[in-house]
Amino acid sequence: MKLHLGCWHRHFPGWVHVDLCDLPHIDHKSRIDQLPFLADGSAELIYCSHAFEYFDRQQAPAVLAEWRRVLAPGGHLRLAVPDFEALIQIYRQTGAIERVLGPLYGRMEIQTASGPECLYHRTCYDEASLTRLLQENGFAQAQRWDWRQTEHAHIDDHSQAYFPHMQKESGLLVSLNLQAIKA
Repeated sequence: MKLHLGCWHRHFPGWVHVDLCDLPHIDHKSRIDQLPFLADGSAELIYCSHAFEYFDRQQAPAVLAEWRRVLAPGGHLRLAVPDFEALIQIYRQTGAIERVLGPLYGRMEIQTASGPECLYHRTCYDEASLTRLLQENGFAQAQRWDWRQTEHAHIDDHSQAYFPHMQKESGLLVSLNLQAIKA
């Protein structure tokens, strides 16, 4: 099984979709950190694009433990989060704090079964801190992944976020895309 966590309106055919949003393609309308409806070791791949940062640093180990439980031995966790190093670079280049506030703090209004809810980013990562967190929580071989080399490359999501916006050939990728294996 391939699992798409925090998918929002992005539908990957053949994948299992989990999100709080009340949208027709979502298989499980649920929090992405509590997956009791999924069996241990049932997923070969978990993909989570720009949703992990909605959990703070104290919550992150428990979230990773739940995802690790669901992953099969040798399964892959593919994450995309705002890249703090890239955001700092943009700020230094432009001097415009407005350019980095959205990716840093986020604000997403979603429609849930119980009504509208606003979610905000609770942390940020650079490559070293996210790699360390993954290693400390049962994952190995953390490395960057290229969105162009995935089976979902044709579906635009935040793993493809660039500055300037949509300048995928000449811009700066502002998404930290890391993949690791369940150790």
